[in-house]
Amino acid sequence: MISTDHVARVQARVGERLWLSDWVCIEQSRIDGFAAATGDHYWLHTDPERARRESPLGSTIAHGFLTMSMLAPSCLHALLDVLGADEVLNYGVENLRFLAPVLSGARVRSSIVLRSAVAKPGERVLVGLDCSVEIEGQQRPALVGQSLMLIHFPNQIGVTHAAQAA
Repeated sequence: MISTDHVARVQARVGERLWLSDWVCIEQSRIDGFAAATGDHYWLHTDPERARRESPLGSTIAHGFLTMSMLAPSCLHALLDVLGADEVLNYGVENLRFLAPVLSGARVRSSIVLRSAVAKPGERVLVGLDCSVEIEGQQRPALVGQSLMLIHFPNQIGVTHAAQAA
């Protein structure tokens, strides 16, 4: 079983915002790249001229799953760099809701708050993270949800992922 020190150290931070990313511009080229990677070429995402003419938004919008994928680097920073885990595995997403469209050219940032931490077999901790992607200048976030991640800590408390890589 994992060291109780690791679990207690993580549990002591429940309720704390672990990460707030910098603002990132969601340019049309990023949206087009996501469309190419996934095969989702729906015009509302990939045809700026048609979107200007036919969409009530007057613009193309980012795919919901592109917006969701913006959480990945923030979750990694929160768990590897802030908590000091040396391994992070996606375990699932709960209660994901897309609340507002992200227009092409909008700037977004992600926020990660530690919701829970439970010791698991194999020297791991299952953490729950309250995640959101905010749109600059808007009250309503683009999305909210809870991410579950299975993390592992190095044997020595205080050794970070970056220190191990060196």
